[in-house]
Amino acid sequence: MMRRSFLRKALLPGVLCFLLLTAGTIDLDNLFDYNGQVTPFYITKDNQPMDNMITDEGATLGRVLFYDKQLSLNGTIACASCHKQEFAFSDTAVRSVGFEGGLTGRHSMRLINSRFADDMRFFWDKRAESLEDQTTMPVQDHVEMGFSGTGGQPGIDSLLNRLASIGHYQQLFTMVFGDAEVTEARIQRALAQFVRSIQSFDSKYDAGRAIMGNDLDPFPNYTAEENLGKELFKKPPIDGGAGCAQCHRSPEFDIDFHSLNNGVIGVAGSPGEIDLFNTRAPTLRDLVNPQGLVNGPLMHNAQFTSLEQVIDHYNLIPQNPANTNLDLRLQGPGSNLGLTPEEKSALVAFLRTLSGTNVYTDERWSDPFDANGNVTLIGGSAQVISHSPVELSVYPNTAIDEVNVHAAAGTYTMSVFSMTGSKVYSGTFTNHTKLDVRSWKSGIYVFQIRDEKGRTFKRKVIKD
Repeated sequence: MMRRSFLRKALLPGVLCFLLLTAGTIDLDNLFDYNGQVTPFYITKDNQPMDNMITDEGATLGRVLFYDKQLSLNGTIACASCHKQEFAFSDTAVRSVGFEGGLTGRHSMRLINSRFADDMRFFWDKRAESLEDQTTMPVQDHVEMGFSGTGGQPGIDSLLNRLASIGHYQQLFTMVFGDAEVTEARIQRALAQFVRSIQSFDSKYDAGRAIMGNDLDPFPNYTAEENLGKELFKKPPIDGGAGCAQCHRSPEFDIDFHSLNNGVIGVAGSPGEIDLFNTRAPTLRDLVNPQGLVNGPLMHNAQFTSLEQVIDHYNLIPQNPANTNLDLRLQGPGSNLGLTPEEKSALVAFLRTLSGTNVYTDERWSDPFDANGNVTLIGGSAQVISHSPVELSVYPNTAIDEVNVHAAAGTYTMSVFSMTGSKVYSGTFTNHTKLDVRSWKSGIYVFQIRDEKGRTFKRKVIKD
């Protein structure tokens, strides 16, 4: 498919007509690049399972499923109805609206950079074991999308039969899996690939980190206030900081998976009730959009509507005796930071630097359907891909004298970077190679390995 970015050039006679004709069209011979997206050298977390790595084909199917309202019982709600691209794949509503007007139990979590986190569980309360499991749980919720199999609602088999009868799914499932069979597991795999493909690394923070190689020193592209905010974010309270990084680890800014609750224990829409077990959180990246507006209310119950309110909360954590699951880092000295107004403003300024711009408009994550709810497939010579587990191991970890790299049959290019961004090795290998690392300094190294199809894999190794 000709990219819309190309078509935004000056309109010539007939071009507007061409734009209208190509809206809602996917060219299977020219898929968007999902697998080959570049991630910064300092991003080392990657929770892709080895048997469901992102592919252009799988993420394309996932994109169509993500935006398809046919995944709800009455054809009115899609995944994208609650996770909107223009709001960093969240919702501005306190609680999202389900297929018959009912409301979700919690605020819709942002999906930015879901791939780049240690915690592989999903939902605020971590009830989904993996992103794959999470993807069809809203589909089978009696309020959200309606294929619950309870209370007179049909089960997910009814949805599988519905999708199997749609022509473009017959072609897409065949392209990805080798045949047209529609199963829940295949839907889960494709949706998870699409969600993991949504990434944002073009922020002011990333520009500064690329210059400095670390985020300990002041960034030359930051204001004095933003650098102060970064310093406060990183420093623990005992050293005069806010200690945010103890739970929200840079540079991914994901939540430490050992975290307990943060003192926000309310229940959306139910004043007086408490919920102690919301311990998952999205990355802190893209809290605000390119216009500087918050991407919807914050926390699982949408309690806060501004970053200032969030900082005020952490500055003086409510010590509620009923909260028996409050994170230990937010008790004692960590419960009352005593931040000045200037320090609170600096933290807000820093958090705003974590937002990018591209993710809000990039077509690869946009709605593939036209205004009438149709999608047209053209081409179709794309090869069926293999879904055998990718054989790739880098060991031992921790390394002392040597590192072994073993992969499936093929030729690979490999680069190794230190955490400061310095390239310490570059070369090619087939199947297996061994690196002598005795001269390497102690620390963390990122192995970036690309196969013959252009797919890139990363592994993190600790050198003792």
